[in-house]
Amino acid sequence: MADGEDRSPEDEFQELMRQLFGGQPGAIDPEQLARLSGMGIDPAMMQQVMQHLQGAFASAPAEGISWDLAKRQALHIANQDGLGITTGDRADLGDAFALATLWLSEATTIPELTQPPRTLTRGGWVEATLPVWQELAEPVALSIADALTAALDQQVPEEMRAMVQGAGRLMRTVGGSLFAAQLGAVVGRLSTEVVSGGDVGLPVMPAGDAAILPQNFADFGRDLGIADDQLALYLATRELAHARLFRHAKWLRLHVISQVTEFARGIHVDTDALEDLASRFDPSQPDELRQALESGVLLPQRSEAQTAALARLENLLALIEGWVDVVTETATSRLPEAFRITEVVRRRRAVGGPAEQALGSLVGLEMRPRRLREAAAMWRAVTDAVGVSARDALWDYPDLMPGSEDIDDPAALVARLQARARGDQAPRDEMDDALEALLNEAAADAGDGNGATDAATDGADDAPTDGDRGADDAQPDDGPAGPRPV
Repeated sequence: MADGEDRSPEDEFQELMRQLFGGQPGAIDPEQLARLSGMGIDPAMMQQVMQHLQGAFASAPAEGISWDLAKRQALHIANQDGLGITTGDRADLGDAFALATLWLSEATTIPELTQPPRTLTRGGWVEATLPVWQELAEPVALSIADALTAALDQQVPEEMRAMVQGAGRLMRTVGGSLFAAQLGAVVGRLSTEVVSGGDVGLPVMPAGDAAILPQNFADFGRDLGIADDQLALYLATRELAHARLFRHAKWLRLHVISQVTEFARGIHVDTDALEDLASRFDPSQPDELRQALESGVLLPQRSEAQTAALARLENLLALIEGWVDVVTETATSRLPEAFRITEVVRRRRAVGGPAEQALGSLVGLEMRPRRLREAAAMWRAVTDAVGVSARDALWDYPDLMPGSEDIDDPAALVARLQARARGDQAPRDEMDDALEALLNEAAADAGDGNGATDAATDGADDAPTDGDRGADDAQPDDGPAGPRPV
C-alpha cells in the first residue's frame, strides 16, 4: 500500500472510516486528519465527531439504545430548577390527602390505597415514571435505529460496503442514542409541568402510588386566585381516584400500555424526510436533527391500523378520565371553588396537556380524549340509574367495561344494567340476533349431514347379522353349547 504522502484525501477518509468502524479507540492518526483539509473537511471537527462516535460505539448496549442517557438527560433538566420539599408542604398536602380519602370513599366503592400518598420532587417523579416512558418509547426508538441502518445500506456505494460493514451496529447506536436523548429531554420538561402522578392520564406511576409535586402545584395555582387548600383538596381527590382505579382494576394498566405500544409498533420512519435531513446535516450544529426528532417530522402519516388503534385508545382514555371526573365531582361537591377548579382542569386538558405534547413528539400520538364529555355523561347516567356500586363493578373485569357504542348510546347500557339488577333477561341486541342466526345455521348444517348417516344406520339395524342368522341353528334351546365338532 502506498505510504501516507502518496494517498489522496479520499484514501485518508476511507482509512479513518475503517478505524472508526473497526472499533479501535485512540487509533486515529492526527496527520491523517490534517490531510483531510484537501477534501474541504475541518480536521478538528472530524476528530471530535469521530471520537464521540467511537465512544458511543464502544460503550453501546447490545440493543443499541442507551436508556441511561435518557435518564441522565431527564434528571439534568428536572434538577436544574428543582426545589426540595419543605416540611410545611409535606404536612399541608398530607392533610389534603387524608380528607380527600374520606370524601372519595363516599363517592366510590373502589377501596382505598394500601400505601400512603407521596410528595415528590421533579427528579423523584422522573425516577418513578421513566421505566414506563421507556416501555412506551422503545418501539419507535427501534424503528428509528432500523431506518438509519437501512438508509446507510441503501446509500453507500457498492465499492465502499466492505469498508463500512461494521457500520450497521453503529448506526443503530447513533439512532438509539439520539432517540434516548430526545426521550430524556421530553420527560425532563414534563417533570417541570405535571402536578400529580395521574396528571398525564397514563399509568406512569407504580401501581397503587399517588403523588403530588409541591413545586409544580405551587406554579399551577399561582395566578388562579383560588385558595391553596381548596386546590390541594381537589387535586388530591383526583389523584387518589386515578390511583385507586388502576390499583383495583389490575388488568387496566397493561391494557392501556398495550394500546399505546400497539400504536407505536406500527410506526415507520419517513426515509425520504430522513435522507433530506441527512443531506444537509451539519455535525457541528445538531439542533436541526434534535428539532426534527422532537417535532415528529420523521414520523409519516398514520396507517389505517394505527388510526383504528388510536380510536380504541382514545375511547379507553375517555372512559378512564370520564369516570375520574364524575367521582371527583361527587367527592368535592362540598368545596366552594370546586366548579372553578374543574373548569381550569378542563381548559388545561382542552389545549393539550403535558402528556399529549410528550407523546406527540415521541410516537406521533395525539392523546387528547376528545370523547371525554360524552364518557362522563355516560358515567353519570349509569350512576343515576343503577347506583355507585353497580357502576364501579364495571371495572372488575375487562369484558364488563363499557365500549365506544355505550358512550354513543348510554341508554342501551343502562337498560342492560337495570335488567341485570332485576334478574331479567337482558334486552336483545344486534349481537344476540347475529349469534342466534349463526347457531341456527350451524344446527341446520349438522342436521343435513346426519340425515344420510341416520339412514345408513337404520338400514344396517334392519338387516340380520351373521350372528343373528346362525345363533338358533348353532345352539339347541334346551342345553348349553358344547364344543364345535372339528
